[in-house]
Amino acid sequence: MKKIIILAATFFLLISAKAQQVHFGIKGGLNASELHFSNHAKWDTKIGLHAGFLAHIHASQTWAIQPEIFYSLEGAKTKMISSGTTTINLNYLNVPVLLQYMFDNGFRVEGGPQIGFLISAKTKVNNTSTDNKGFKSTGFSIPLGIGYLTTSGFGFDARYSFGLSNINDDANGPSIQSNVFQFGIFYQFSDTKKHH
Repeated sequence: MKKIIILAATFFLLISAKAQQVHFGIKGGLNASELHFSNHAKWDTKIGLHAGFLAHIHASQTWAIQPEIFYSLEGAKTKMISSGTTTINLNYLNVPVLLQYMFDNGFRVEGGPQIGFLISAKTKVNNTSTDNKGFKSTGFSIPLGIGYLTTSGFGFDARYSFGLSNINDDANGPSIQSNVFQFGIFYQFSDTKKHH
């Protein structure tokens, strides 16, 4: 875990040293996550939180690159008549690198690759939580979304992350992809006179 944080911090420092226009920021918001099983097992949407940091880097007047690093609580839940509510809690450290197209009115469209590092996985049955060793340490996805930056530096974004990789560590089990809708609020430390 410490190695991941050190690598991410080094990445952000290198970006800030080489780029001419870097605006750092903080972000947080809600997740609505789902686990899709290849055997068509039905699990319900789980609500979670995400929070972290961003670096908004101008490549031109209309294009930007935005790497982020944030904690994200994902997973799914289901109700069983025999055992009650079962919840899978997947705690990730996600690192997306987004390409953004910026409109003059403050709106942005964005997308790019994301790698997620699994911090912990737990299965909770009613009020009893146990470690779940059945998930891989990394997952890959593609987030696509839109955002809006106000002239005060506050902004809103909404994105959907399409899970690409199988996160099930059991070779004999079904393939599992994690798909997550995120709605967030961010604050970008930048020139508040400009939308970008």
